[in-house]
Amino acid sequence: MKETGRRHYSYSLYADPATARTFDDQRFGGPIGALIAGEQARVLSNFVGRIHGRRILDVGTGTGRAALLFARGGAKVTAIDASEAMLAVAHRRAADEGADIRFLVGDAQTLDFRDRTFDVVVSLRLLMHAPDWRACVAELCRVADRLVILDYPSRRSVARVQSTARSILHSLGVRTEPYRVLSHRDVVEALERSGFRVRSVHRQFVLPIAFHKIMRSRRLTVAIEGFLDRAGLLKIFGSPVTLVAERCVIS
Repeated sequence: MKETGRRHYSYSLYADPATARTFDDQRFGGPIGALIAGEQARVLSNFVGRIHGRRILDVGTGTGRAALLFARGGAKVTAIDASEAMLAVAHRRAADEGADIRFLVGDAQTLDFRDRTFDVVVSLRLLMHAPDWRACVAELCRVADRLVILDYPSRRSVARVQSTARSILHSLGVRTEPYRVLSHRDVVEALERSGFRVRSVHRQFVLPIAFHKIMRSRRLTVAIEGFLDRAGLLKIFGSPVTLVAERCVIS
Protein backbone atom coordinates (compact mmCIF):
# COMPACT_ATOMS: atom_id res chain seq x y z
CA MET A 1 0.00 0.00 0.00
CA LYS A 2 1.26 3.46 -0.90
CA GLU A 3 2.13 5.55 2.13
CA THR A 4 0.52 8.97 2.24
CA GLY A 5 0.26 11.86 4.68
CA ARG A 6 1.66 11.34 8.15
CA ARG A 7 1.80 7.59 7.61
CA HIS A 8 4.62 8.14 5.14
CA TYR A 9 7.94 6.68 6.29
CA SER A 10 9.72 10.04 6.17
CA TYR A 11 7.73 11.35 9.15
CA SER A 12 8.33 8.38 11.44
CA LEU A 13 11.95 7.81 10.43
CA TYR A 14 13.15 11.36 11.09
CA ALA A 15 11.01 11.70 14.21
CA ASP A 16 13.28 9.13 15.85
CA PRO A 17 15.71 10.90 18.25
CA ALA A 18 18.39 8.27 17.55
CA THR A 19 18.20 9.02 13.82
CA ALA A 20 18.48 12.75 14.53
CA ARG A 21 21.51 12.30 16.79
CA THR A 22 23.44 10.22 14.27
CA PHE A 23 22.32 11.95 11.06
CA ASP A 24 25.29 14.29 10.70
CA ASP A 25 27.87 11.62 11.43
CA GLN A 26 26.34 9.24 8.90
CA ARG A 27 26.00 11.85 6.18
CA PHE A 28 28.99 14.09 6.78
CA GLY A 29 31.40 12.00 8.87
CA GLY A 30 34.81 10.90 7.59
CA PRO A 31 36.85 12.33 4.71
CA ILE A 32 34.14 11.86 2.07
CA GLY A 33 31.47 13.34 4.33
CA ALA A 34 33.67 16.36 4.87
CA LEU A 35 34.16 16.64 1.11
CA ILE A 36 30.39 16.53 0.57
CA ALA A 37 29.77 19.14 3.27
CA GLY A 38 32.41 21.48 1.87
CA GLU A 39 31.13 21.17 -1.68
CA GLN A 40 27.56 21.71 -0.53
CA ALA A 41 28.54 24.90 1.29
CA ARG A 42 30.44 26.17 -1.76
CA VAL A 43 27.56 25.47 -4.14
CA LEU A 44 24.96 27.07 -1.87
CA SER A 45 27.09 30.19 -1.41
CA ASN A 46 27.65 30.51 -5.17
CA PHE A 47 23.97 30.01 -5.97
CA VAL A 48 22.73 32.55 -3.42
CA GLY A 49 25.41 35.16 -4.11
CA ARG A 50 25.00 37.95 -1.57
CA ILE A 51 23.93 36.38 1.70
CA HIS A 52 24.10 39.24 4.22
CA GLY A 53 20.70 40.71 5.05
CA ARG A 54 18.71 38.38 2.82
CA ARG A 55 15.57 36.64 4.05
CA ILE A 56 16.24 32.93 3.64
CA LEU A 57 13.94 29.99 4.38
CA ASP A 58 15.48 26.53 4.83
CA VAL A 59 12.75 23.92 4.28
CA GLY A 60 13.45 20.48 5.73
CA THR A 61 16.38 21.92 7.63
CA GLY A 62 17.10 18.69 9.51
CA THR A 63 20.01 19.37 11.84
CA GLY A 64 20.36 22.92 10.50
CA ARG A 65 23.54 22.66 8.42
CA ALA A 66 22.38 24.96 5.59
CA ALA A 67 20.59 27.31 7.99
CA LEU A 68 23.79 27.76 9.99
CA LEU A 69 25.78 28.46 6.82
CA PHE A 70 23.45 31.31 5.90
CA ALA A 71 23.25 32.64 9.47
CA ARG A 72 27.06 32.85 9.60
CA GLY A 73 26.87 34.96 6.45
CA GLY A 74 24.49 37.43 8.06
CA ALA A 75 21.20 36.28 6.55
CA LYS A 76 17.85 36.49 8.35
CA VAL A 77 17.16 32.77 8.51
CA THR A 78 13.97 30.84 9.18
CA ALA A 79 14.26 27.06 9.22
CA ILE A 80 11.45 24.52 9.35
CA ASP A 81 11.24 20.76 9.65
CA ALA A 82 8.48 18.25 10.35
CA SER A 83 10.69 16.45 12.88
CA GLU A 84 10.96 17.94 16.36
CA ALA A 85 13.85 15.55 17.05
CA MET A 86 15.87 16.94 14.14
CA LEU A 87 14.99 20.50 15.16
CA ALA A 88 16.22 19.82 18.71
CA VAL A 89 19.66 18.98 17.29
CA ALA A 90 19.55 22.08 15.08
CA HIS A 91 18.58 24.26 18.07
CA ARG A 92 21.59 23.00 20.04
CA ARG A 93 23.97 23.59 17.17
CA ALA A 94 22.70 27.12 16.67
CA ALA A 95 22.92 27.85 20.40
CA ASP A 96 26.50 26.58 20.50
CA GLU A 97 27.42 29.00 17.71
CA GLY A 98 25.29 31.87 18.98
CA ALA A 99 23.45 31.87 15.65
CA ASP A 100 20.17 33.78 15.39
CA ILE A 101 17.86 31.38 13.53
CA ARG A 102 14.10 31.04 13.86
CA PHE A 103 13.27 27.33 13.98
CA LEU A 104 9.69 26.17 13.39
CA VAL A 105 7.87 22.87 13.09
CA GLY A 106 6.28 22.75 9.65
CA ASP A 107 5.39 20.66 6.62
CA ALA A 108 6.95 21.38 3.23
CA GLN A 109 3.72 20.50 1.45
CA THR A 110 1.74 23.23 3.25
CA LEU A 111 4.04 26.08 4.23
CA ASP A 112 2.48 28.52 6.69
CA PHE A 113 3.86 31.68 5.08
CA ARG A 114 2.44 34.30 2.76
CA ASP A 115 3.35 34.39 -0.93
CA ARG A 116 6.88 35.69 -1.68
CA THR A 117 7.81 36.10 1.98
CA PHE A 118 11.48 35.15 1.49
CA ASP A 119 14.19 36.30 -0.90
CA VAL A 120 15.59 32.76 -1.15
CA VAL A 121 14.07 29.38 -0.33
CA VAL A 122 16.38 26.38 0.05
CA SER A 123 15.43 22.73 0.38
CA LEU A 124 17.95 19.88 0.47
CA ARG A 125 17.29 16.12 0.64
CA LEU A 126 13.56 16.78 0.73
CA LEU A 127 12.07 15.95 -2.67
CA MET A 128 13.58 12.47 -2.51
CA HIS A 129 11.56 11.67 0.62
CA ALA A 130 8.43 13.87 0.53
CA PRO A 131 5.05 12.14 0.03
CA ASP A 132 4.14 14.63 -2.74
CA TRP A 133 7.27 16.20 -4.19
CA ARG A 134 5.40 18.34 -6.73
CA ALA A 135 3.34 19.94 -3.95
CA CYS A 136 6.62 20.74 -2.19
CA VAL A 137 8.06 22.42 -5.29
CA ALA A 138 4.90 24.48 -5.71
CA GLU A 139 5.08 25.64 -2.08
CA LEU A 140 8.80 26.45 -2.26
CA CYS A 141 8.13 28.62 -5.29
CA ARG A 142 5.05 30.25 -3.78
CA VAL A 143 6.87 31.61 -0.72
CA ALA A 144 10.06 32.56 -2.63
CA ASP A 145 10.38 36.07 -4.01
CA ARG A 146 13.48 35.49 -6.15
CA LEU A 147 15.36 32.19 -5.85
CA VAL A 148 14.62 28.53 -5.11
CA ILE A 149 17.46 26.10 -4.49
CA LEU A 150 16.76 22.37 -4.28
CA ASP A 151 18.39 19.02 -4.88
CA TYR A 152 17.41 15.49 -5.87
CA PRO A 153 18.99 12.14 -6.81
CA SER A 154 18.99 11.73 -10.58
CA ARG A 155 17.00 9.01 -12.31
CA ARG A 156 19.90 8.65 -14.75
CA SER A 157 22.38 7.82 -12.00
CA VAL A 158 23.38 4.65 -10.15
CA ALA A 159 21.12 5.96 -7.35
CA ARG A 160 18.20 4.51 -9.32
CA VAL A 161 19.39 0.98 -8.50
CA GLN A 162 19.77 1.74 -4.80
CA SER A 163 16.38 3.47 -4.73
CA THR A 164 14.67 0.42 -6.22
CA ALA A 165 16.41 -1.97 -3.83
CA ARG A 166 15.49 0.09 -0.77
CA SER A 167 11.87 0.40 -1.87
CA ILE A 168 11.61 -3.38 -2.21
CA LEU A 169 13.16 -3.95 1.21
CA HIS A 170 10.86 -1.35 2.77
CA SER A 171 7.80 -3.01 1.24
CA LEU A 172 8.93 -6.28 2.84
CA GLY A 173 9.03 -4.67 6.27
CA VAL A 174 12.77 -4.06 6.51
CA ARG A 175 13.61 -0.84 8.35
CA THR A 176 15.43 1.19 5.75
CA GLU A 177 15.42 4.66 4.20
CA PRO A 178 13.72 4.37 0.80
CA TYR A 179 13.79 7.35 -1.51
CA ARG A 180 12.74 8.38 -5.00
CA VAL A 181 14.89 9.40 -7.93
CA LEU A 182 13.71 12.16 -10.24
CA SER A 183 14.25 13.16 -13.84
CA HIS A 184 15.64 16.61 -14.58
CA ARG A 185 12.81 17.26 -17.02
CA ASP A 186 10.14 16.56 -14.39
CA VAL A 187 11.79 18.90 -11.88
CA VAL A 188 12.23 21.66 -14.45
CA GLU A 189 8.59 21.35 -15.53
CA ALA A 190 7.39 21.55 -11.92
CA LEU A 191 9.41 24.72 -11.40
CA GLU A 192 8.20 26.26 -14.66
CA ARG A 193 4.57 25.64 -13.70
CA SER A 194 5.21 27.86 -10.68
CA GLY A 195 6.85 30.59 -12.72
CA PHE A 196 10.52 29.72 -12.13
CA ARG A 197 13.28 28.89 -14.60
CA VAL A 198 16.49 27.02 -13.85
CA ARG A 199 19.52 29.30 -13.81
CA SER A 200 22.34 26.92 -12.87
CA VAL A 201 22.88 23.21 -12.17
CA HIS A 202 25.52 21.34 -10.17
CA ARG A 203 26.03 17.57 -10.26
CA GLN A 204 28.21 16.01 -7.59
CA PHE A 205 29.36 12.44 -8.28
CA VAL A 206 29.16 9.86 -11.04
CA LEU A 207 29.87 6.93 -8.73
CA PRO A 208 27.67 6.32 -5.66
CA ILE A 209 28.51 8.18 -2.47
CA ALA A 210 28.49 4.82 -0.67
CA PHE A 211 31.31 3.62 -2.93
CA HIS A 212 33.46 6.64 -2.10
CA LYS A 213 32.76 6.24 1.61
CA ILE A 214 33.98 2.65 1.45
CA MET A 215 37.23 3.84 -0.14
CA ARG A 216 37.61 6.54 2.53
CA SER A 217 40.12 8.46 0.42
CA ARG A 218 39.38 12.07 -0.44
CA ARG A 219 42.33 12.19 -2.82
CA LEU A 220 41.20 9.09 -4.72
CA THR A 221 37.60 10.30 -4.89
CA VAL A 222 38.67 13.66 -6.30
CA ALA A 223 40.93 11.94 -8.85
CA ILE A 224 38.33 9.41 -10.02
CA GLU A 225 35.47 11.89 -10.21
CA GLY A 226 37.70 14.42 -11.96
CA PHE A 227 38.55 11.82 -14.61
CA LEU A 228 34.87 10.92 -15.09
CA ASP A 229 33.98 14.61 -15.35
CA ARG A 230 36.62 15.19 -18.04
CA ALA A 231 35.23 12.16 -19.87
CA GLY A 232 31.84 13.91 -19.99
CA LEU A 233 30.06 11.44 -17.71
CA LEU A 234 29.32 13.80 -14.82
CA LYS A 235 27.05 15.96 -16.96
CA ILE A 236 25.02 12.90 -17.96
CA PHE A 237 25.04 10.66 -14.88
CA GLY A 238 26.04 12.96 -12.01
CA SER A 239 24.02 12.84 -8.79
CA PRO A 240 22.78 14.30 -6.55
CA VAL A 241 21.73 17.27 -8.65
CA THR A 242 21.51 20.70 -7.02
CA LEU A 243 19.93 23.55 -8.96
CA VAL A 244 18.97 27.15 -8.49
CA ALA A 245 15.87 28.58 -10.18
CA GLU A 246 14.77 32.20 -10.40
CA ARG A 247 11.35 33.76 -10.68
CA CYS A 248 10.69 34.62 -14.30
CA VAL A 249 8.95 37.94 -13.64
CA ILE A 250 9.87 40.20 -10.70
CA SER A 251 7.14 42.70 -9.92
